[in-house]
Amino acid sequence: MPRKFFQRFLPKPQTIKENKMLQIFGDWLHEPNLWHLNRRSVAGAFAVGLFFAWMPIPFQMFLAAGTAIWAGTNLPLSVSIVWLTNPITIPPMFYSAYIVGTWIVGEPVTDFSFELTFDWLLNELAAIWKPFLVGCLTLAISSSFIGYATVSGLWRYLVITRRAKRRHLYKSKK
Repeated sequence: MPRKFFQRFLPKPQTIKENKMLQIFGDWLHEPNLWHLNRRSVAGAFAVGLFFAWMPIPFQMFLAAGTAIWAGTNLPLSVSIVWLTNPITIPPMFYSAYIVGTWIVGEPVTDFSFELTFDWLLNELAAIWKPFLVGCLTLAISSSFIGYATVSGLWRYLVITRRAKRRHLYKSKK
């Protein structure tokens, strides 16, 4: 089952419950549905994780954790998928979000060079914030839907093929 695949990579529930940063969620972390691996919880975790991976905000993992708790999806998987954005992937992801945003808003793509300074944030980001945020929101919503549908469909396909294989074996034994 797909469940065994995901269990190999996810941390144990006790490890997450003991995490000092996640103590703000209190007793909600003891909800058993947050730790189950089934089609709905895994597909929902992908949707939550992919959505917050595209958000250009700090503390994406905490927002993903809170949304996973609220939606009842798999908590460790939701938080883990947010790590899709990391120092290596952020520049191409956010640049593609900017390009998508300029296409949607109808603004031309402007050339800019990135500098990690407060002055750059004030000057350059003020010029590109609208297409950038529109692109981030568009890609967050679309990747969330695509992730949910893909994982749900793949999970269903794997269950159906394994069930058919078992039926075939059962019929061949008779």
